[in-house]
Amino acid sequence: VQLQASGGGLVQAGGSLRLSCIASTSKFSVNTMAWYRQAPERGRELVASVTHSGSTIYGESVKGRFTVSRDNARNSLDLQMNSLKPEDTAVYYCKTNYRWGNGSLDYSWGQGTQLTVSS
Repeated sequence: VQLQASGGGLVQAGGSLRLSCIASTSKFSVNTMAWYRQAPERGRELVASVTHSGSTIYGESVKGRFTVSRDNARNSLDLQMNSLKPEDTAVYYCKTNYRWGNGSLDYSWGQGTQLTVSS
């Protein structure tokens, strides 16, 4: 499964931005999709995830500001980010878990998109 993320950029603190990710597959069953981020000299952390049925999990630092959504028909994943803060600056990665035809689970990462929030 290949993931293509887009939507990063430079935004002022307090602003909004929307990230998008599309999983290219016609053979696999896409399960949970998620956004992670990694700031310089920090580990990769979960931003938000959403299951195929729509259940969501958010990282503590983004609760109430970010909203994750997906379109199962298009295997797409979006992240609406509001009230952005300089500490949201990071490379954002989309990730998807998927299932092979034999039932085994696997996962893929997108290439990352840079978000920079200026103060």
